[in-house]
Amino acid sequence: MERLLYNKVCIITGAAQGIGKGIAERFAADGAIVYACDLREGSMDEWVKECSERNNTRVVPMYFDVSDATAVKSAFMAIFKAEKRIDALVNNAGVVFNKKIGMIVRQETELMFRINVIAVIEMVQLCSRLMARNGGGSIVNIASVTAVLGSPGQSAYSATKGAIISFTKSAAKELAPQGIRVNAVAPGIVKTERFAELYESDGAKIDQRISRIGLGRLGTPEDVANACAFLASDRASYISGEILGVNGCASI
Repeated sequence: MERLLYNKVCIITGAAQGIGKGIAERFAADGAIVYACDLREGSMDEWVKECSERNNTRVVPMYFDVSDATAVKSAFMAIFKAEKRIDALVNNAGVVFNKKIGMIVRQETELMFRINVIAVIEMVQLCSRLMARNGGGSIVNIASVTAVLGSPGQSAYSATKGAIISFTKSAAKELAPQGIRVNAVAPGIVKTERFAELYESDGAKIDQRISRIGLGRLGTPEDVANACAFLASDRASYISGEILGVNGCASI
């Protein structure tokens, strides 16, 4: 069976749980050499070993703060030195505060912009330079359906993801001459650990949210991961500057 990302060197941020972990698992299953990155030291050590063995590939844990430009540069340069190339970057790491406009404080808004936007821009800047040395690559940014539809209680978060959509489109045009494709995936409601923390105790609220989804179910990390794997692969070689919604028809 063809492995979509066989031997491609791929960096995934925010990979310890939820969507990021699903992406790392999918990429490994598709044959990629995966650098799974997260903030919490030791949080991935056990599962990356199991994932590597199960998929007969290498999944390497790396721990750093994506908002620390020096740490990011050190990590990316170490990967490039070891592998001599970087084929794909998935900017998944992010933070969200579910608070209405009148309740969110400046520090929370600044933190979301620092991690969800500024860190993404800086990682694309650095990674694109490294990708260009080998003729190109693929960058996938994780946006959100909230940037398109809006979401009560997530105004500031929605603004960060709207920025990612705009950045993705402009970066795609700038980097195309270097053979670098830049796309974004905009998930809808995805059942992750974070979702469970917020809503699992309120079945009525979950039912209400599902009622707005055309396909009648919540998304899974695997749904998002499949879209990312396609965009990172050579099958998407003529696709750049696109925002791929993965929301079960919630945005129509």
